[in-house]
Amino acid sequence: MSVIRAVALFVVAAVAEIGGAWLIWQGARAHRGVAWIGAGIVALAAYGFVATLQEDNNFGRILAAYGGIFVAGSLAWGIAMDGFEPDRYDYLGATICLVGVAVIMFAPRP
Repeated sequence: MSVIRAVALFVVAAVAEIGGAWLIWQGARAHRGVAWIGAGIVALAAYGFVATLQEDNNFGRILAAYGGIFVAGSLAWGIAMDGFEPDRYDYLGATICLVGVAVIMFAPRP
């Protein structure tokens, strides 16, 4: 499995899922309207498709590894889009999650 391809797909999936959820949040909670919600729904559907492009055929492994990307990506999205200021525990937790991603996806298997 190409590490670069797997990571790139995880990043695209994260942008689609986190971005989609953010668009729905903005549409509903910030009263930006139905168009924002609709765009969020489309982005979430794209996320579901992107996950299928991973080379590994094990849905559980892909989704478990993606969970770590989601955690770190959500913090990064909050920084970039909402002015969120993570503390050291946020960074530590995200780092632990990303180490988990590496172990799940790229550890040598028999």
